[in-house]
Amino acid sequence: MNNNIESGKTAAITSYILGIGVFIAMSMNSEDKNAFASFHIRQGLGITLTFISLGLIISHFDSLMISAPMWIFILVLWSYGITSAIKGETKPVPLLGAFYQKWLSGIS
Repeated sequence: MNNNIESGKTAAITSYILGIGVFIAMSMNSEDKNAFASFHIRQGLGITLTFISLGLIISHFDSLMISAPMWIFILVLWSYGITSAIKGETKPVPLLGAFYQKWLSGIS
């Protein structure tokens, strides 16, 4: 299992680069299908989709009081996820991580 984590660690960390990182990590993981990398790809994609969705919703408001909490929330999810990947753990991000694994289960 430890070898599985080490071989998938680069793709797992790459998946947390918001936006393009998920697609790079999916490409890196396309041949060997590392379970550790797949877990973090789903987490990274979920965070990216959450960021885009919340950004679209709150972009209509021109208020720091509305946008700052979104940025803090995304930063907390992102830092938790990337820290987990660096440590070699498969802990879902707070609040939404289990949903990401369920909703994005077709992505490996």
